[in-house]
Amino acid sequence: MDEKPNRLQDTNTQGFFRQLINLVPFWKAQQTDWKVTVIRTSLERLGYKTILAYLSLYIVALGASKSQLGMITSIGMLVMGILGPFVGGWIDRNGAKRIYILGIVVTFLSYVTYAFAPNWKVYAVAMVLYYFGNGLAIQSCSIICGYCLRNCDRAKGMMICESLAAGLLGMIGPMIGAWIFTHISGVTDTALAVANDFRPLFAASAFFTAVSFFLVFFKLSNVRMGTTKTSGFALKDGFNILKDNVNARKWIFIAAVQHLPTAMVVPYISIYAAEHKLAAPAVLAAMVTCQAVTSTIMGFPVGILADKNGRKKVLFVLVPLVWTGLILLMAAPVHSAFFLIASGLLLGFMDISSPLFSAVQREIVKPGIMGVWLGTTRLTNAVISAIMAIVAGLVYDHFGPIWTFIIFIACDLLVRVPLFYTIPETLGNEVKDDEDDSCCE
Repeated sequence: MDEKPNRLQDTNTQGFFRQLINLVPFWKAQQTDWKVTVIRTSLERLGYKTILAYLSLYIVALGASKSQLGMITSIGMLVMGILGPFVGGWIDRNGAKRIYILGIVVTFLSYVTYAFAPNWKVYAVAMVLYYFGNGLAIQSCSIICGYCLRNCDRAKGMMICESLAAGLLGMIGPMIGAWIFTHISGVTDTALAVANDFRPLFAASAFFTAVSFFLVFFKLSNVRMGTTKTSGFALKDGFNILKDNVNARKWIFIAAVQHLPTAMVVPYISIYAAEHKLAAPAVLAAMVTCQAVTSTIMGFPVGILADKNGRKKVLFVLVPLVWTGLILLMAAPVHSAFFLIASGLLLGFMDISSPLFSAVQREIVKPGIMGVWLGTTRLTNAVISAIMAIVAGLVYDHFGPIWTFIIFIACDLLVRVPLFYTIPETLGNEVKDDEDDSCCE
């Protein structure tokens, strides 16, 4: 990894519009490892967004019920969650590169397995592989991001990754998916699609993942992240973090609710829109594209505001916008492209608020134990999300799909928002290692 950059003048003293146009100097001032992981994340987002609108439809076409979809999602989350603390501790001690590469390879294998799955049980194996591989890559990426970015630049940096890179390519991904689905598979009505129609989509995802492998293999360094002495036993280290840090204990519950959309919202948006709102393939693709449009256009400006005025003020505006997007989805009349696309635009704020919450998470513990800390929350997130994924599938099948969205909104309103209110503002108050000298001047 590059040496930490010399202290730079705090860009947050500049005006909003000046920071907005100073994107290139900001990018150049950051460490190479962070730039590599931004590009890798962008390629992965491109591949995943290509297939996102069709994943749930594909497994149903292979014969799975909504309850089985929830159970498979649950298993995939548990696999990576259980390994999270151990992977994080290993990265703290040995560096992220080898784990990063392993994650990319397993993600590639998951796309190949998806493409050739003869039934929903093999699809389940592919999903577990995806959660495992992408989880390893994301955990490596998260630690690199937390270590490389300064506190006063973290929201902007994470939003460059989320919006101007991953968001922009994520906007192109659904277009690629819709083109493949319509012109190669020849499908114009999702209600008539069969399993074989979905298979060509995964070739594009596998290709983008392969490109990211070579980028990380040749360009990423492998400097050890950790500087804080730990016991070497990940679960004990994670428990010690929670014992010593009251905000970390609160964050376990905040992060768990933050992670619930993966279990309760994202797997069901497209299938709900297709089955209950009779959305055409083009509308499904437009919903995913519009979500990326919001992230692309609004992400970096929101990051500037968060680094200038504080994370909490910005997040308390963004979270209700996500609720509004889900309410629009539930209230949309049948065949109403306008309501569904508007819902997609508002749900894009979910992609913006998530990295802002993650920025706060990185700022309440010392950088030297970042791997163990992120791994610990990954474990608790996985256990809670796995339970809720099963609940969501059962609720979808037996009580109706809108209740899966309502339960998530209720958890957000009653758990995450009140607890987050009690967390001190972390902008300028990041917990630092004793030898850290990377704070903003």
